[in-house]
Amino acid sequence: MPKSVRIAGVLALAIAVLQLVTGYRENLSLLPLALIPLIAGIGILRKRAWSAYGFALFLFAQLLVIPIITIRSGNSTGLSLDLIAGAALILVMIPVFLFAGKSLASINADRGSPFPWIIVSILLTAPLIFVQAFVIPTGAMENTLIIGDHILAQRFPRPVPARGDMVVFLYPIDRRQTFIKRVIGIPGDRIRLANKVVYRNSVALVEPYAIHQTPFEDPYRDNFPSNPDPGMPLLPPAQEMLKNTVVNGEIVVPAGRYFVLGDNRDNSLDSRYWGFISLSDCIGKPFLIYDSEERSTESIASNQHGSRRMRWERFFKII
Repeated sequence: MPKSVRIAGVLALAIAVLQLVTGYRENLSLLPLALIPLIAGIGILRKRAWSAYGFALFLFAQLLVIPIITIRSGNSTGLSLDLIAGAALILVMIPVFLFAGKSLASINADRGSPFPWIIVSILLTAPLIFVQAFVIPTGAMENTLIIGDHILAQRFPRPVPARGDMVVFLYPIDRRQTFIKRVIGIPGDRIRLANKVVYRNSVALVEPYAIHQTPFEDPYRDNFPSNPDPGMPLLPPAQEMLKNTVVNGEIVVPAGRYFVLGDNRDNSLDSRYWGFISLSDCIGKPFLIYDSEERSTESIASNQHGSRRMRWERFFKII
């Protein structure tokens, strides 16, 4: 067996082990991905040329994902160090597997079939054009979404929010952050809250997803916008909303804007405090919880994983 083939086979198996360890420590739903380098490594050591060529193809497909991640992150100054390192490593590994495949072909080894590798490469790359993964860092959407839920959201085609939809959007006050809330009012709707009940166009909404966890009343939060004093400084967009869009004690949602609330109505930083979101800021519509673990807001913010307790009942839950 050529030395290049042995190196490629061992490298593929090492990648599989690394992915198993990383998946176990950080995200169990990613564990099945370790099967790809595992199958490639076994195939290479069994002298199948397309196990080497195919894994090179798969790595090249992963390389194509990096620009998508960069564009979506809004990183206009360049790639992050992690992405640069990842891209450099892939660029180094691709020739290793291509050369191993060529070496196997030169000794008339079993070629194997290219189609499984083509299909896998497409299936694990193309969906990233249409969806994006997020992790829930706060309890503002409880109990629909809870801290530690990992969700997938439709990115393309860009969804147009409808009443009652959950939507992922760029936080209007700091567009480096992404929020998720529920659309309560679309352009032209009249919105008010009275005793924690939401009225849209004078009709009380039935909202089985909404929860109220605090026993005390907050006149501004619970009777919005009839009580204009929140007892705290409001952000300028909220001040502008209260000044320019209140008609007969109701918020009238302007064209191109949406009024959103968290499902955890007593503990949600939402349109009541920072105003409307715009259609251009809406980036996705969540549709699936694919992983969930008990974590704190602080651990998510710092990307730290401690002892893990999985919420298996929330895996692959349609939302």
